[in-house]
Amino acid sequence: MKTGMKGLVLSGGKGSRLRPLTFTGAKQLVPIANKPILFYAIENLRQCGIDEISIVVSPETGDQVRAAVGDGSRFGARIGYIDQAEPGGIAQAIGLARAAMGEAPFVTFLGDNFITAGIVPQVEAFAASDAEAAVLLKPVPDARAFGVAEFEGERLVRVVEKPEVPPSDLAVIGIYMFTPRVFDAIGRIAPSGRGELEITDTIQRLIDDGCDVRAEVVEGEWIDTGKHDDLLAANRAILETLPDDREHGVIEGACKLHGRVVLQPGSRVRDSVISGPAIIGEGTRIEDAYIGPFTSVGHHCVVSHSEVSGSVVMDGTVIEQLGYRVENSLIGRNVELRSDGRKPRGYELVLGDYSRARLP
Repeated sequence: MKTGMKGLVLSGGKGSRLRPLTFTGAKQLVPIANKPILFYAIENLRQCGIDEISIVVSPETGDQVRAAVGDGSRFGARIGYIDQAEPGGIAQAIGLARAAMGEAPFVTFLGDNFITAGIVPQVEAFAASDAEAAVLLKPVPDARAFGVAEFEGERLVRVVEKPEVPPSDLAVIGIYMFTPRVFDAIGRIAPSGRGELEITDTIQRLIDDGCDVRAEVVEGEWIDTGKHDDLLAANRAILETLPDDREHGVIEGACKLHGRVVLQPGSRVRDSVISGPAIIGEGTRIEDAYIGPFTSVGHHCVVSHSEVSGSVVMDGTVIEQLGYRVENSLIGRNVELRSDGRKPRGYELVLGDYSRARLP
C-alpha cells in the first residue's frame, strides 16, 4: 500500500493550437463554464485526497498561473511552483519535480486535460498495488494523433507515439502515476527527434526494466482541450452537469429563463431569454438579449441587444447591437464586439484577448 500520494500538474507549453487566445495568456487558464481548465485538474487531485501539489510553470505564463491559483488554500491544498525555463517535453518537466516529490508516489496531470468522471478509482488501485507506474487510457475513434497502448494479453508491453498503424484504440490521455523510480528512468532516456524527453520513452524504459506498469481505462468523457472545438465540447460537458441556480443574480423585466441556468453573484438579467444549460458570470449584465444553450458568459461582461449560443465568452467582453446570432464561438477577454448597423449573415469567431471587431 502506497501512502502520502502527492500531485504534479504540468502547466507549461505555449498553447499554439489555441492561438490567438494564448498569445496573452496561459492555455490552462482558459475557462470552461467560467472556471479555468487548470482548476479542474487540481480538483480532480483533491478528490483523490491529495493535498500537496506542485505545478510546473513556464516563464511566459508562470506569473498568471501563480496569481490565479495562489497557495492552494482555496482548494484546501498546499500548492508550490516549479519553474521550467525551457520546454523540453513532459518527461523533462516531471524530472524537474524530483526534489518536490521526494520519496512519495505521485499523480501527474497535464493541466489542459479535462475528464468528467474523475480518477479516484484509478488512483486508489495504484496506491493499493506494487506497480511502479500507471497510465490512464481512453478509447478514441482515431488513435494516430496520440500515444497508444499495446498489450500482450492484459499486460502493457509498449506505448507508441502517434503511430501510423495503431496497435489498439486506447490513447494515453495525459494522466500518469509514478513512484520515484520514474526519475531514474528519465535520466536514462535520450531526447527524441524533436529534441524533447518523451513520456512515452520514459514509460517504455520502465517496462523494459521489468517494472510493473499498470494501464487503466477511465470512465466518462475525456477531452484534450488544446483546440477550439475541444474547448466548446468540454464547456458543453460541464454545463450539462450544473444544477439550476438563479439565487445569486438579479432578474428584471420581461425575462424567460428555461432549463438549468446559473447566475453567479452580481449578475443581472433584464428583458432577456436564457435557454439553459448556461452560466452567467459575476457582475455580468444581460439586457434585451438571447443566450442559447451551452453558453458560458464570463465575469464582468455585457451582452446587449444580441444573441449568443453554444459559445464561451471570456471575462470583460462587451457584445452589443449585433443583428444576428453568434454561434459556436470562443471569444477572449476584454473583447469589444459591436455591429456597424448593416445586417449580417452570420458569424463564427475565435477572437483573442483585447480584440476589437466591427461586424457588418
